[in-house]
Amino acid sequence: MHHFTYQHGRLFAEDVDIAALADEVGTPFYVYSTATLERHYKVFAKAVGAPKSRVFFAMKANSNLAVLSTLARLGAGADTVSEGEIRRALAAGMPANAIVFSGVGKSDAELAFAVDAGIYQINIETEGELHALSRIATAKGKRQNAVFRINPDIGAGGHAKITTGSDDNKFGISLSEAERLYTVAANLPGVRILGLATHIGSQIHMLDELQLAFGRLRELTERLSSLGHRVERIDLGGGLGIPYEMAEAVEHGPGLIEDYAAMVAKTFADLDLELAYEPGRLIVGNAGILVTRALTLNPRAGKTILVVDAAMNDLIRPAMYDAFHDIWPIREPVRGGPERLYDVVGPICETGDTFATARTLPETQPGDLIALMTAGAYGAAMSSTYNSRLLVPEVLVRGAEWAIVRPRPSYEELIKLDRLPGWLS
Repeated sequence: MHHFTYQHGRLFAEDVDIAALADEVGTPFYVYSTATLERHYKVFAKAVGAPKSRVFFAMKANSNLAVLSTLARLGAGADTVSEGEIRRALAAGMPANAIVFSGVGKSDAELAFAVDAGIYQINIETEGELHALSRIATAKGKRQNAVFRINPDIGAGGHAKITTGSDDNKFGISLSEAERLYTVAANLPGVRILGLATHIGSQIHMLDELQLAFGRLRELTERLSSLGHRVERIDLGGGLGIPYEMAEAVEHGPGLIEDYAAMVAKTFADLDLELAYEPGRLIVGNAGILVTRALTLNPRAGKTILVVDAAMNDLIRPAMYDAFHDIWPIREPVRGGPERLYDVVGPICETGDTFATARTLPETQPGDLIALMTAGAYGAAMSSTYNSRLLVPEVLVRGAEWAIVRPRPSYEELIKLDRLPGWLS
């Protein structure tokens, strides 16, 4: 569910007229709905039993400070994958004891920063990282809480590039190494191993693979406990999918979160554990849209190429993952009105700069506004200045209020990021 609806013949974000917003902000721009963010977080947190179970928002999906602050006020922590993300989470008001540090390649400097900050947990992914963390924490006179991220050799997800739990993937420690490394960790002075973590992929709509992976985590927990090891935390990662088109929403229905929570409860029943979750896309995906304006039309036999002012540097998911995004006109289409077959493309000199191919849409003219839906996750967070294009603004709405929460920089600011060496000055 989201809070983007047609009112008075135009698309609104909650109670904000998007066409009027476009006149104020300029296109393209992202807009996020506070009501949608809050609803999605509350539904998930209630289903999994927060606050007894911990919820750490996977901020790689959307790291805007206003989004993070909105979720922090609801009780969310942060799942981070870099020092920069830890710093952003802290700046957004998330306390250090509500921050998890994940990631397959943490540098010594990042580990040192995390230890100094006193974060809740570091998810260790390699034996080398285990020893590095112990060395760094010991030098600081500290002992850092951590868990081992386990690769259960079960991959899942909506695309090969977002599958993370197979033995072929770069993530985590293999099941066969877990018991040995738990014993190694028990004898290290700078690390306190408290449990296990896993994350097998993203955009998962069927629970079979998750259930199998979690079952292997339970079996490992029982083996470790029988050996006298301390296992008091299980971090189950994220990965639940969201609908990117209305047909998909009907097919999968509204009960995925509840079914997932029931499966987890059954899998880990009678174990005295703290369970943690790392949802990202699930919370923010449908809470955001990318608004763009049609620039020109290029007729072809059988279809028309519609060029808009947003591009792959603003939303790279279609180019990177062949991802689908629904496209809605900002002006409400007339029932039974004319439709055309369009390729919707951006202005970048790449064939991959394409948002939709052979898509049937209401007839669109230069100057019309359209919205790329379900763009709140991995949209602005993955944007770039390719082709020396400016990063687009991000806007947060709450009811009838709105605010620019990341402004569009100027070309002067963009160019000043570069420095000429002395011999070229």
